[in-house]
Amino acid sequence: MQATVQSGCVTGGVKTLLRLEGLAVLTAAVFLYWHAGFSWPQFAILFLAPDLSFIAYLFGPRAGAAAYNGAHSTNGALGLAVAAVALNQPIVIAAALIWLAHIGFDRALGYGLKYGAGFGFTHLGRIGRAVKEN
Repeated sequence: MQATVQSGCVTGGVKTLLRLEGLAVLTAAVFLYWHAGFSWPQFAILFLAPDLSFIAYLFGPRAGAAAYNGAHSTNGALGLAVAAVALNQPIVIAAALIWLAHIGFDRALGYGLKYGAGFGFTHLGRIGRAVKEN
């Protein structure tokens, strides 16, 4: 498998592996959500909630990237899940699993964490319209 070098993002087999990892996170979160018997209407309502972080792009690409990355990093969702389990808070466990499912879904589709250069610049490669170089 031949990979091309692009500054600031992964390519080739590593990119595929990271996207499969996202699919695994999505699958595990949905399975645990189902196994716990949580509400599917709640899942549907909250699944896209992390995308509200897009609003921060109104304040510029750096602010948007920071907000997006905060809402799309597994660190926050896993931390919330651990705290919710430790404190026996089922509704918070459900929210953490929905959050993890969203993150896994985005990664599986190739939407990576953002760079401050703009929404289309991610650690999984450029998304959106390709820009022609002169």
